[in-house]
Amino acid sequence: MIGGMVRIPYSGTSDLYWLIDMAIAIGIDGCKGGWFFFRFDEGIWKFGVEETITDILSDVPGGAHVLIDIPIGLKERGKIERECDLAARELLRPKRQSSVFPAPCRQVLKMDSYDSASKKNQKVTGRRLSRQSWGLVPKIREVDDLMRRYRQAKDIVREAHPELLFRGLAGGPMAHNKKTREGFTERMTIVQLFEPDAKSLIATAFLTHGGYEAARDDIVDAFVLTICAQQPDRLKTVPEKPPVDPKGLPMQMVYLTL
Repeated sequence: MIGGMVRIPYSGTSDLYWLIDMAIAIGIDGCKGGWFFFRFDEGIWKFGVEETITDILSDVPGGAHVLIDIPIGLKERGKIERECDLAARELLRPKRQSSVFPAPCRQVLKMDSYDSASKKNQKVTGRRLSRQSWGLVPKIREVDDLMRRYRQAKDIVREAHPELLFRGLAGGPMAHNKKTREGFTERMTIVQLFEPDAKSLIATAFLTHGGYEAARDDIVDAFVLTICAQQPDRLKTVPEKPPVDPKGLPMQMVYLTL
């Protein structure tokens, strides 16, 4: 693992702190080097970059709570997108809805070129595949394989979208794009309400990985995923009653509301 560890006694004064579930909480976001993660375990924050998801989860026990920003549960037929993608966009209007890319159909995971993948997606769903979605296919394939092969992963790993999480924590969508200075400041203001040491943790992680393995927004996204993973009993799903895909995986996103 490339990363670091920071021991921080959990001594915040906010009423939110007593609600924290002290099981292991992990937030994972895709990045240039593979996957960036934060892990909160018994008052200790860890962070790092791993090439594969299994490298991050290899020592994670049952009962842990993991949120990841990647589609889990994929359609294999039908002209309508996943309900969770459509619902998330509605919740993020009027400015952040474009951050939710249409998830590809599962058949695309077998394709080895953008042109063939886009044609297959159009045949199955009626829509061509966006370049952004195609860029995520290797990571979607990796997570889909993990969720289908390992029963424990189904119990502890759930899909979440950082912009939906920020909306839940703030009471409304973020006003600025996360890659802008204003967007970074806006999101940092939110996470510092829930973890007073957020600024130093994110700064340390960026000094270690920024510009090489992970972008600043990857790090911030993983951090908010971890904060929300700390309160699993308060997570809600979009949609409220998620359907399952043909492989038995729920097509949902989770988010935290206060």
